Amino acid sequence: MKKLIVLTGLLLNLGLTAQQKSVEVKLNLLDGNVITGTSMMGDVELNTSYGKLIIPVANVSTIKVGIGRDKTVADKALGLLKVLNTSTSDDARKAAYNDIVKLGAKAISAVSDFNSDPKNYNENSTYTGEYTIDNLLSELHSSANIEEGAEVDDIVTIDGQYTMGGTFAFTKLDVKTEYGNLSVPKEKIKSVDVSVISAGGAGELTFKLMATKHISSNQNGGWLKTGVTLKQGQKFTIIATGEVTLASLSNQKYKPDGSYVATNGTSYPATASEEGTGTTYPSYGNVVYHIGDASTETLKAGAKFSGTAKSSGMLYISIYETVYNAANTGSYTVKIVK
Repeated sequence: MKKLIVLTGLLLNLGLTAQQKSVEVKLNLLDGNVITGTSMMGDVELNTSYGKLIIPVANVSTIKVGIGRDKTVADKALGLLKVLNTSTSDDARKAAYNDIVKLGAKAISAVSDFNSDPKNYNENSTYTGEYTIDNLLSELHSSANIEEGAEVDDIVTIDGQYTMGGTFAFTKLDVKTEYGNLSVPKEKIKSVDVSVISAGGAGELTFKLMATKHISSNQNGGWLKTGVTLKQGQKFTIIATGEVTLASLSNQKYKPDGSYVATNGTSYPATASEEGTGTTYPSYGNVVYHIGDASTETLKAGAKFSGTAKSSGMLYISIYETVYNAANTGSYTVKIVK
């Protein structure tokens, strides 16, 4: 069963630029653990085949950590791969096989590149044992908890819909918690979800709800933890703008107030009582909220809501939909004032 580790703070050692923003992050680790928290993070510098791309952190949705290439490891693996590709001795192949396994996940790209290169195809091979390059690749993936077919490059998703591959150079994430510091090596991380928290005036914060992730029915991080703690009876306001396309609802385009445009171009108005004075039952596309970690309520905020906290606890927000589809696109900008 996957574990959920909730952290009070997260510092990212990512070669940060001078201008940093407060972000909410979720680390999905290769071993299945999940770490959530907050961080100060700078713009993402991605080295691509076309040059360096600097992506404002406010536009970054997800960073998928790729397998990467390591020239030193590749050079060590090359001679051993030639043994695996040509030797008829089971003992020689076994030794080469085990030596490459010891190189770990960093050898995956080198082995994959070698195996896919047509010039390395040995049509005269008669070997039928277990120490093959195909089996080696499977073992390397399995031992590192890396899915077969995983990307070599780091992949950055921009605004929840555009992707760019390259190298985002960092070695570890330095995590600060109330229990002490934790450094998570890059090679242990599968992906990092990012959501910017922007400070406005006194008592005002702005968040981004991504339709690719922050859907109320998404059991894996669908509710954004704002870090805003409310006391019972405290007044607060939620104001939302933007547009999302919900693939789960025939790719209809929704606004935070529940109004939407169908795929045939027909516009449908918002549901009534968007100022928070009427029903608390949400409609599709509404911004929704609940208060407290253990709360199972889904309360309607819509495009604008002003009300009083009925209980004390952390404020969570999301986009209302009963079915989660990762193919959703777009985002809402949500301002919270207390």
